[in-house]
Amino acid sequence: MKSPEKFVAPESDYFIYTPSKSALEMFFYPLQCGHFIYEAGYHLRRESYDSFLLMYIQKGRLLLEFEGQTIPITAGHFVLLDCYQLHAYSSDEGWECLWCHFDGVVARHWYAAIISRLGNVFSMPDAYPAINKLAAIYDVFSSGNLVREPLISKYLTDILTSFLSYVPLKPNSYNYANMAEETITYINEHFREDITNEELANRVNLSQYHFIRTFKKETGFTPHEYIINLRIATAKYLLKNSHMSVKDICFDTGFSRESVFCSAFKRHQGMTPAQYRSMES
Repeated sequence: MKSPEKFVAPESDYFIYTPSKSALEMFFYPLQCGHFIYEAGYHLRRESYDSFLLMYIQKGRLLLEFEGQTIPITAGHFVLLDCYQLHAYSSDEGWECLWCHFDGVVARHWYAAIISRLGNVFSMPDAYPAINKLAAIYDVFSSGNLVREPLISKYLTDILTSFLSYVPLKPNSYNYANMAEETITYINEHFREDITNEELANRVNLSQYHFIRTFKKETGFTPHEYIINLRIATAKYLLKNSHMSVKDICFDTGFSRESVFCSAFKRHQGMTPAQYRSMES
């Protein structure tokens, strides 16, 4: 469809989509998408627009007003906005972009995680995969192809995953996301051993206090909580899928004594290991 807005070039087009009930319950889904060429003088201001907006700026320049900031944006940048909030954008020289308004049951969690690392405006060294998927969403509608909601959801997930996986570093800054991932990998390989916070902190060259605080910020758990959760998860698997005794499972998952294991298990599951094993799956 052609936009009725002023200062939108006639060669621009957009598409509106109404997701199915199952998409509303399960997927990321597009609500509108388009390819716009905004002419000099364009201005838009909205109190709220029930969706999240993803734009990739192909040419030109615009100004974004969001959360009390005015941000100049140039070609090669992505914009990710919570349009449930007041927002505005405009340009004295015009810009061209691919865009998609989308939502989903977990969209806000993804949005919050991404902007906590990248902000609302960012570029990436290798933006092609995300641009390609955004173009693929547009192409589904512009070509009149059958809309396969799981596939469209995958495209959006792939885009957001590429954003969440990219962690830009400022000069001399510490990559806490990589620190957490490396620590988790080490824990997964050594959780049966007596791992201390001191050992883990030394591995990533941080003080114990700083390590525990930043690990929890990145994962939601302290290192000790993460280790215990992994041991309990492993014990649950062994209780249901092996003939090992509770005592053997205790030591195989890294607990020092059977009483410690049973107390931790009951704290997490609300029942003893024996009771858990006897439950029907």
